[in-house]
Amino acid sequence: MDTALFATALGKFAAGFVVMGLLLFVPAGTLAWWQGWLLMGVLFAPMFVAGLFMMAKAPDLLRKRLDANEEELEQRRVLALSALMFVAAFVVAGLGFRFGWPSLPPWASWLGAGVFLAGYALYAEVLRENAYLSRTVEVQENQHVVDTGLYGIVRHPMYAATLLLFFSMPIVLGSPFAFVILLAYLPIIARRIKNEEQVLATGLEGYPAYMQRVRWRLIPHVW
Repeated sequence: MDTALFATALGKFAAGFVVMGLLLFVPAGTLAWWQGWLLMGVLFAPMFVAGLFMMAKAPDLLRKRLDANEEELEQRRVLALSALMFVAAFVVAGLGFRFGWPSLPPWASWLGAGVFLAGYALYAEVLRENAYLSRTVEVQENQHVVDTGLYGIVRHPMYAATLLLFFSMPIVLGSPFAFVILLAYLPIIARRIKNEEQVLATGLEGYPAYMQRVRWRLIPHVW
């Protein structure tokens, strides 16, 4: 086992858990918020299991997923906007619980949890199909175009999975106001995809032809 990689992964997991908890429960003013714990559970439990699996079976992929040092200026701007969006959404959801703002019924939270887990499953399938997936936009050594499976349907199935993940989060929390905030993800992800495709079309052999073969970016017959 790569002990350095394991320590890095465990440290980032713990830091993410703490930061997420602070963003949710400090604004809520209490730990007695079951929707907050539901989101923490469906988010971090599968993440922990997936991390252990990648540690054992695909450490190189795990290393890529942990690397968040984005070199593209446009992508750094996109990531900054995304972070601001998430902070605002989680804080508003917590404040909504504290002050009794209008909320979704309890069954919606459980439905949202199911959609979130479905998004996780889709995300895992994308990771299985594409060993080149990193958190940064780059062309890697010996990389080739992946055009089978989900990549034969849309060009960015990972981002399609994030639509399910991110839009179900505020539903799990029962917050319609947080959902409205997270709608900002649509122009943000469109901006990221546009820049990513420019990078890949320039630096990855066969990608322009792939763009011609697979027309849709995120959702078939929509975009």
